[in-house]
Amino acid sequence: MNINKILLSMLLPASLLFSSCLTMTALALDVNELANRAGAHEEAAPADDPVPLNVILIIGDGMGVPQVYASVVAERGDNSAFLRFPYSGFSRTYSRNKYRTDSSAGGTALTTGRKVDNYHVNWGPDSARYATIFDDAVAAGMSTGFVVTSTVLDATPASTYGHVPYRKMFDTLSLQLAQCNHSIMVGGGRKYFQPENRKDGLAPLDTLARRGYTVVHSLDSLNRFAGDKVVGLLYDDDPLTEPARGDMLTQAAKKAIALLSRNPKGFALMIEGSQIDWACHNNDSAYLRAELADFEQMLHAVIDFAQRDGNTLVVVTADHETGGLTLPDGNIEAGTNDVRFLWDNHTGCMVPVFALGPGAFNFSGIQQNTDIPTKIRLLMGIGEQ
Repeated sequence: MNINKILLSMLLPASLLFSSCLTMTALALDVNELANRAGAHEEAAPADDPVPLNVILIIGDGMGVPQVYASVVAERGDNSAFLRFPYSGFSRTYSRNKYRTDSSAGGTALTTGRKVDNYHVNWGPDSARYATIFDDAVAAGMSTGFVVTSTVLDATPASTYGHVPYRKMFDTLSLQLAQCNHSIMVGGGRKYFQPENRKDGLAPLDTLARRGYTVVHSLDSLNRFAGDKVVGLLYDDDPLTEPARGDMLTQAAKKAIALLSRNPKGFALMIEGSQIDWACHNNDSAYLRAELADFEQMLHAVIDFAQRDGNTLVVVTADHETGGLTLPDGNIEAGTNDVRFLWDNHTGCMVPVFALGPGAFNFSGIQQNTDIPTKIRLLMGIGEQ
């Protein structure tokens, strides 16, 4: 055989292999470059992004993506407060023992960074009691509080101060509230603090008075309050529904911000639109619309403050979705939704997360509900690091 043919037959496979290697190397470089670019995009944030001085955690109880979009449509789109948030993501809501969380386990996850069993409030295995971001804030010298449209002993507000193995232990929770360090607490549930309505016959209001708290029973009294520590028990039991309740949520949120803002070391505030959940449990679309409109008004007020202040992180999410809400049709121009409910209980769906202010970009993407307080701790330099 001709020697040139022999050499050619030997070199051809080698050249093909070499060419193939070059192609694979180039492909690998392209993939790595894409990965680097993706990573850079995920971490894209101002190098000098400031540390938040304050944090406002807002919970729409039972508020899933359909509830949010129903509100966006009803507010004619551009008028919706939800569209003012530059960052958004999702939260996975399952509890330690159930696919569908309840509000106590959901609230615990959002305030402690721990998943617990349903019906437990900041209470883990072997009776472990979990510290909250509000405990950590107080330890750091910050002021704290909450405003809700439920009783102050309901699952979500209780998750800011309580530790019980069952969320309905109202006598115990009222005693724990009376011993906690919040500067302002606003909601309903006055009857649970009166000795004649309690199995133990105790008077938590006396404890609050000894600890320097003023207890008020009306929104007007709350607005006139000029001291440092206040408990607003504005209703005997649950607050009224909308529209009978008026703008209590917005006014109380503004008052809480004004009081807590006095602390130069910052504050941590929780605000809950509690009755979004109740409307969905009742499969009542008119009730839901009214509660969402109320929530929107409060959101605008909080965002306005945060944008003026420049040092406040605002995070909005939900503990779970309620009702299996669907929106098969609607009219964007008219601001109407065809609202359908699957059933009258919670679902296991992911819920939305919205964020604004210093560090807000950290709340984008899909995350565990427990990631939210963990990120708040890290951003604010408080508690468990």
